[in-house]
Amino acid sequence: MDTYRHGNNACSMTTPLSAMAEAFEELLEISKANQKGSEEEMRLDTFCDACSFVSVLFGCLGLAFKFAELEYVSKVHDLKEASRTYDTIEDILELDVANDTVKTPGSLSRNLRRVRQGLDLIRALFEQFLATEEYSLKEAASTAYAQVCAPYHSWTIRTAVAAGMYALPTRDQLLLRLNETDQSAEKKMRRYISAALPVIEYIDKLYLSRNVILDW
Repeated sequence: MDTYRHGNNACSMTTPLSAMAEAFEELLEISKANQKGSEEEMRLDTFCDACSFVSVLFGCLGLAFKFAELEYVSKVHDLKEASRTYDTIEDILELDVANDTVKTPGSLSRNLRRVRQGLDLIRALFEQFLATEEYSLKEAASTAYAQVCAPYHSWTIRTAVAAGMYALPTRDQLLLRLNETDQSAEKKMRRYISAALPVIEYIDKLYLSRNVILDW
């Protein structure tokens, strides 16, 4: 729990970055257990709850990432609704593989793929953000977008994103919105990176093990 002082009053609160890091560290334990031979699968509702914390970060990035926020939030919502019917992320993949609807727009497996890209986009953004204190948020976001999302987006979307990058907050503005200092943000961003990457790989393996090529 992080403590912040507002005016003359000190208050304790969990920051968005803290919540993200903790949620994905819980998912990491599930993916680790699976790698060690456990039959435990990743619950869809638990996964969606963790992903919902990332929505706050997209909201802090402003217009440039509005496309990602809108798509990401809607896809997480759809998956959360589906968790009333399907217990695990493996279940929704099995369903779509059986119906040959993995890549069909609106399918749960396609939604999962888009959410996974959102998680990876934030992972790449954090890595670039931490690469050097001289690196602006615009540079970090542009590089992260080029790595993770641009290969799958049309020219129209790429152009709109490039224009929106100029509306990104500064490093200091982002830290203020997240209630963090440089030092506290670095620790939590690294925790998210360390936890999210194996979870992303876990999801990718679910597709690959079902002979679904990840080129979309």
